[in-house]
Amino acid sequence: MNLKDVALSRYSTKEFDPTKQISAEQFDHIKSLLRFSPSSVNSQPWHFIIADTPEGRERVSKGTQGMFSFNNGKVLNSSHVIVFCVRTDISDEYLDRLLEAEEEDKRFADPAVKETVKAGRATFVGIHRDQLKDADHWMEKQVYLNMGTILLGAGALGIDAVPIEGVDVEALNKEFALQEKGYRAVALIALGHRHENDFNAALPKSRLPEAEIFTELA
Repeated sequence: MNLKDVALSRYSTKEFDPTKQISAEQFDHIKSLLRFSPSSVNSQPWHFIIADTPEGRERVSKGTQGMFSFNNGKVLNSSHVIVFCVRTDISDEYLDRLLEAEEEDKRFADPAVKETVKAGRATFVGIHRDQLKDADHWMEKQVYLNMGTILLGAGALGIDAVPIEGVDVEALNKEFALQEKGYRAVALIALGHRHENDFNAALPKSRLPEAEIFTELA
């Protein structure tokens, strides 16, 4: 299957089959995608809570109650649910931790390169943290890059998935003590295999036409 086929075949799953599970080998690929997703200046401002047991999914479902109850079945009947979390700040100490990890992974053959990376990252982070004061929004953008990676990757693996923004993030923050750990919940992705009764599986895709969304420069 090529990427075009994946893009055309994947869709937002509305009903999962609770009897079908994702294999450990398949989910290991998903974990690699979570870890190695791109982010601006390799900032990686995220954390992931993974629920792959009934008990774990029940905890995540604390965020799909009340006005968000329409998403509760997607969480409880899926194979795996990922809570995507974002850092609540991006401190100089955290930037040092990134640099330390890069050095451990032998990214810097020359000490001068390390200093260049450090200065460049500090510049971009400083723009958002200190000048524009939109670091929360900027970091959240990186999390959404990660979510897009997971959705495409899941499709390539033959795994059904649905992104869920209709969730009580404050309930999740409380359930997992995220604020105390320096994070806050952003959204979920539920993964598994579609139920045969999932109405959305048979519907044709609908997207705006190419002429409306592309400007191709000569």
